[in-house]
Amino acid sequence: MIRVAAVGDVHLGEDAHGRLRPALEKVGEHADVLLLAGDLTRHGTVAEARVVADEFGGLPVPVIAVLGNHDHHDDRPDEVTRVLEDAGITVLEGTTARVDVDGHTLGVAGVKGFGGGFAGKCGSAFGEREMKAFIHHTMGIAESLENALRGLDTDVKVALTHYAPVPDTLRGEPPEIYPFLGSYLLGEAIDATGTDLAVHGHAHFGVEQGMTPGGVRVRNVAQPIIRTAFTVYCVEPTEVAPAVEVVGR
Repeated sequence: MIRVAAVGDVHLGEDAHGRLRPALEKVGEHADVLLLAGDLTRHGTVAEARVVADEFGGLPVPVIAVLGNHDHHDDRPDEVTRVLEDAGITVLEGTTARVDVDGHTLGVAGVKGFGGGFAGKCGSAFGEREMKAFIHHTMGIAESLENALRGLDTDVKVALTHYAPVPDTLRGEPPEIYPFLGSYLLGEAIDATGTDLAVHGHAHFGVEQGMTPGGVRVRNVAQPIIRTAFTVYCVEPTEVAPAVEVVGR
């Protein structure tokens, strides 16, 4: 069994030193890895990234993250990434990480993701340059996620994004903003690659549990949803699709 802890949308500002650390110090008692689903900062500043690094760096389990839209707001995502990686946090964008757990292997492929909407109610690469650029950006990110997932040769595959890959976990959000919360193209990439679990954030008023059209379990781990420092999902590597269940938080 592989225990995957996850949280997103912690939105740490410069005044948040020590807010999560006491609970995070105990993550090794409950999990084998901790995934961070983006929006780790409030405004994407380097100073805020240092707070995130202090909170999540040096934990007893590997920490793997993607950035969110808030982490891009100050237009310094490369610097934010460097601060986090200097603290030992692996930051993914079209890349992968592997964790060995008791004779099994966990592979994580991560991208920030982007918007566009979902089947039947989505944007298309047609018309103005700005609209085409919006959708082409999502298409490129989804392709990089699919390529990363295909490149994993591990017992369990997890897709880590900030934006949602399905509308299921958006229930409770205003339907008018669904196109800005995620894209079905991310879900298609997950379904095409034998992925076992998908984790995302971004939807503060959604719900925790959903599923892709292909039957992959999707979990929204935005902190306003899970209401804790992290939640844990247990994945049992099997020859068939692994089972995923929530354990104590």
